[in-house]
Amino acid sequence: MNIKDKPSRNPLVITNPFNNYFSSVAGNLFHKNFTGATKTSNDPLTYIRRNFSQLPFSLYLKKTTTHEIDKIIHSLKCKDSHGYDEISTRILKISTPYVLSPLTYIFNKILSMGVFPDRLKFSEVRPLYKMGDKTELSNYRPISLLTSFSKIIKK
Repeated sequence: MNIKDKPSRNPLVITNPFNNYFSSVAGNLFHKNFTGATKTSNDPLTYIRRNFSQLPFSLYLKKTTTHEIDKIIHSLKCKDSHGYDEISTRILKISTPYVLSPLTYIFNKILSMGVFPDRLKFSEVRPLYKMGDKTELSNYRPISLLTSFSKIIKK
C-alpha cells in the first residue's frame, strides 16, 4: 500500500489512512445526500423533527417466539465470517438448540424496552479490494461485519 507516496506493508501504518479515507467518503456521501434537505439546515435530524413532529399513530411490537427466531437463524447464509464477537452464522446455526430460548428472552426484552443495545451496533470495518491498482486507497471499499445477533434482531 502506498502511504504518502511511500510503499508500506505495516498494518499500523496502513490503518489510519484507510480510516481517514473511508470516513471522508462517508462524509462526502452524507453532504451529497442531505444538501438542500431543508431550506435553513442541512442537518437530517432537523429535517426529521420538522417534518415528523406529530406522528398520528403508535407502534406496537408483538413478542417474538422461539419458532420465529429459529426460522430467522436458519434463513441466514451459512458463513464463517464474523463480527467483533467472533461468532459466525455457522457456529450460531450449530448452537441454535442451546441458545434459542435465551435469545428469544433477550430479543423480547429489547423489543419491550424499545432500546437497541449499543454493543449490537458495533461492527468491524474491513477494506475490500474492488479493482485497479491495489496500492491505492480509492480502489477499496469498506465492508462492515456485524455480529450474528444484530442480524437476527434486525430481521
